Amino acid sequence: MSLLDQIDKERIPVHVAVIMDGNGRWAKQRDLDRTFGHKEGVSAVRRAIEAASKAEVRFLTLYTFSTENWKRPEAEVKALMSLMIQAVANETPELVKNNVRVKVIGDIDRLPSDTKGALDYCLSSTSVCTGTTVVLALSYSSKWELTNAMRNIAKDIDQKKIVSEDINEDLVNSYLLTKDIPDPDILIRTGGELRISNFLLWQIAYSELYFTDELWPDFNEDSLYKAIIDFQNRERRFGKTSEQVSQKS
Repeated sequence: MSLLDQIDKERIPVHVAVIMDGNGRWAKQRDLDRTFGHKEGVSAVRRAIEAASKAEVRFLTLYTFSTENWKRPEAEVKALMSLMIQAVANETPELVKNNVRVKVIGDIDRLPSDTKGALDYCLSSTSVCTGTTVVLALSYSSKWELTNAMRNIAKDIDQKKIVSEDINEDLVNSYLLTKDIPDPDILIRTGGELRISNFLLWQIAYSELYFTDELWPDFNEDSLYKAIIDFQNRERRFGKTSEQVSQKS
């Protein structure tokens, strides 16, 4: 029986988020330039999207480029942006064919104009798709997102659109870039590192965390299915006791 067949179709995580880590180390292990690792990482993205679609995961969020990544060597950043343009251009027809919608979260204004152009074309082309939604976190960090949300809340208080007494979790959610996306059920991190790296800190408050030593370029369909099966074997209590959870089910 395949791993896909072992997944309980009644308990599919609605939203899977992934910190894609290990491209550089994958290349270094093979005495290759880091750029080759990023190229192989694109293939892993394709496999992850295909696997999510087959498993009927509704949302797949990929931590593609953080605000901190702008601090990397200029040559690597330029190579990443060029690779992104090429990948988006090449993958858009296949995404449309497979009914995959693409969304982007992050400080998009920092992206080069040609990168933004390729993304805009992909977003427009896939906007009518109704299958899995792939959310690309680009030029994104959670602290940036939360700071931006606080700034906008303060602005709306100044303009008397809201008052401070209105502030609660739901209001904060409405100011986040993910306001129309359910919180992740599971966060996967590849590459063996055990940290969150400033990713969706508000949204993953009750997400299940799954860490794997597998480097991102080696990630494949079975890798995702193993994570989903692991998720399905956990008890999600959300602050309740096991007895309360079992009574509800």
